[in-house]
Amino acid sequence: MGKTLKITISLLFIFLIGITTVTFAETDKKVTDHAIKVSELKQPELPERMERFIFQSGYHFEYPDAVRGIYVTGHSAGGQRFESLIDLIDTSDLNSMVIDIKDDFGYLTYTPDNEESPFLDISKRYIRDPEAMMKRLEEHEIYPIARIVVFKDSVLAEKRPDLSFTQDGEVWKNRRGEAFVNPFLKEVWDYNVAIAEKAAQMGFKEIQFDYVRFPEGFERRDEILTYSVGEYTDGDDNVQKRVDAVTDFVAYAREQLQPYDVDVSVDIFGYAATISEAPGIGQNFSRISENVDVISSMIYPSHWTSYFGIAKPDLHPYELVDAYAQVENELLAKLENQPISRPWLQDFTASYLGAGNYRVYGKEEVEAQIKALYKNGIYEFLLWNAGNRYTPNVDYKIGLDD
Repeated sequence: MGKTLKITISLLFIFLIGITTVTFAETDKKVTDHAIKVSELKQPELPERMERFIFQSGYHFEYPDAVRGIYVTGHSAGGQRFESLIDLIDTSDLNSMVIDIKDDFGYLTYTPDNEESPFLDISKRYIRDPEAMMKRLEEHEIYPIARIVVFKDSVLAEKRPDLSFTQDGEVWKNRRGEAFVNPFLKEVWDYNVAIAEKAAQMGFKEIQFDYVRFPEGFERRDEILTYSVGEYTDGDDNVQKRVDAVTDFVAYAREQLQPYDVDVSVDIFGYAATISEAPGIGQNFSRISENVDVISSMIYPSHWTSYFGIAKPDLHPYELVDAYAQVENELLAKLENQPISRPWLQDFTASYLGAGNYRVYGKEEVEAQIKALYKNGIYEFLLWNAGNRYTPNVDYKIGLDD
């Protein structure tokens, strides 16, 4: 091939590349212009609510006709007493267990399988085989509720004093030697919500948060203790700040647990329903109730002083519960979204009150409290006995058929 021909072909090749490049550029511009025009068109509306992920534990538990439950410690759930408690439920009209997953000290009551779990160092092997426990509950159709003690947490407070309340450089403790962590701090919220998520993954159908509050009498200590208020810096009303923090935690926890399709319940002091808001502990009965599926007031007659015109409430279980239920019903009736009322009842003897101030609690006293609830249209309840020794032969549906 001659030199002139080679040059001619090269020039032709360069010319063709130039034309192609221009063509592609024009095409790109046309595509871009088209995309802009299409984006300006009205798009079809998407459904308001897309299908969301719901965690499936693999267990099947039906919500009972009404929850009638007992409190169970980690020791009992993982020990020999567990079978006797199952037998109690099988042979009565009880149907539910509230089981400690994070206890009053701040310990996890089982050991996570994952060796990299952030909760491994706070775990105790009280419940040796959580899966076997859940299977037993499923077999006996016992509704499972996980109790998580939130802000009373000596373990976390000692480990992280910056998340607690300090005095003179030391973690502050109450007269019983218990430390609390700070409800103002979101890191504390997330710590407890993460444990609640683990409980939901285990198969529990409800997460019950206890000690959702500041320490008792905090209004007398908030000026002498050192602690952070987190994001709650606005305003000078410390009472309202505490109420906001406690309420916000409950709302936040419920939102975070939505993918697990579990109910959220909160234990609350009974007297919180009788005042606008508890000034020290930060509990506002109505505001907490608006953010939970279940509200569980602790209305043990032994825990009241002279209330409702009853000088010695422990001696009058029916009258005390009857008077309380009327107050609570009136408050809940004002809420747009009412939670289920499921109070804690007393199944223990408060001999510490001293002679003349208490009575021995047995079948008659437990049934009296239940009858008072039923009279007021409250059909769910939980029984508290710290040692998990419950009164035998109680009629848990007493008076329902009258």
